[in-house]
Amino acid sequence: MAKVSSTAELPVSAKTVWAVIGNFNALPDWHPAVEKSKLKKENGNTLRQLSLMGGGTIEEKLEQIDDKERRYTYTIVSGPLPVSNYTATLKVRDSGKGCAVEWSSEFEAKGAPEGDAVAAISGIYEAGFENLKKMFGG
Repeated sequence: MAKVSSTAELPVSAKTVWAVIGNFNALPDWHPAVEKSKLKKENGNTLRQLSLMGGGTIEEKLEQIDDKERRYTYTIVSGPLPVSNYTATLKVRDSGKGCAVEWSSEFEAKGAPEGDAVAAISGIYEAGFENLKKMFGG
């Protein structure tokens, strides 16, 4: 299994950032690659269908959410990314001068070398973090 973990420090409270990113359907509000997100319930599961800028769709399943801990975990059900068995966690914690946002995942490369899959996922995380820094400073 490949692993990717990335952290961004922001000069605002964890509560402030979680209010923006903690909703499972809020990715279009802060990630520049996501044009829209649509939630649906299916067999007791919460799924989001992400429409990507420039085309493409990713379907993800919410596995767990904990607002008190400011964390949610999700899996990719389907999509164009070169990964399978993808599970990721997005969490926000207080830090010295604001908060830290951590996005981490484990997955297997699919249809591409592992290094390419790791680079693709890392790029997604970094694009989101760069936009959060524009929104909140840092």
